[in-house]
Amino acid sequence: MIDNLDFPVLKTKTVDGKRHYVTPEGNEYPSINTVLSPRNKEGLMKWRKRVGNDVANHIANKAAVRGTKVHKMCEDWLNEDFSFETWEKHKKDFLPYHLFNELKNQRFEFITDVYAQEICLYSDKYRVAGRADCIANYQHQLSVIDFKTSTSERTDSWNENYYIQGAAYAEMFGERAGILVDQVVILVVTEDGTTQEFIKKKHDYLPMLTESIHRWEEKNEIPNFNINNDIGVATA
Repeated sequence: MIDNLDFPVLKTKTVDGKRHYVTPEGNEYPSINTVLSPRNKEGLMKWRKRVGNDVANHIANKAAVRGTKVHKMCEDWLNEDFSFETWEKHKKDFLPYHLFNELKNQRFEFITDVYAQEICLYSDKYRVAGRADCIANYQHQLSVIDFKTSTSERTDSWNENYYIQGAAYAEMFGERAGILVDQVVILVVTEDGTTQEFIKKKHDYLPMLTESIHRWEEKNEIPNFNINNDIGVATA
C-alpha cells in the first residue's frame, strides 16, 4: 500500500431517496451511482416486468450480498491481511470465497503498487462523489480498478455505466491526490469461475460523464456547470 495519501471519510445523507456525500467544505454532492442510475432505469424496469418483482428483488439482494463479500476478500488480500482469523471467517462463505480465489488466481498478478482501497472521493469540478474500490497499477499502468461479480459473462455494452463510473473516480482521485489516472479496469468473476478483464481509457467516457451530470442536474433543477475537460476547471 502506498503511504502518504490521506482521504477524509465523508458523511452521507439521503435526499429524496438518493445518496449524497457531504464534503469537508460542507458541499453536498450526489453519488456517481445516483447520477448514472437513470441510464439503466428503462432496462431494469423491463427486466423486473419480465421476471416479476419478487424474483427480481431476490436476485438483486443475492447479487448484492455476494458482491459485498467478494469485495471484502479482495480488499483484505490486497491490504496483505493474511491472518488466520480473517480467512477462516471468509472460507465459511463458500461461493464468494470460490469466486474470490478464481479472481485472485487469474488476475491479481497484474495488480501492483496499491495506492488506496475503498476510499471516499469527490470532485468539485463535476460536483459528484463516491467510493472507489481500488486505485493501483494494473499491468504497470495506474488504474481505477473495480471488482464485479456476475451470474454469467458480461458483454462490453452491459458495462458502460461501470466505465463512466470508473472515469469519474479517476477524475476525483486526480483532484484529491494530484495524481493522474488514465485507465479504468473492470474485473468480473462469474458463478462458474470464469473471469473477465475490461480495460478502458478514461477520456473515452468523460463526454458521457458530463452528459449524465448535466441531465441529472437539469432534472433536479440544479444550476449547471460548464465543464471544460481540456483544462480541468468548472465555471458556473
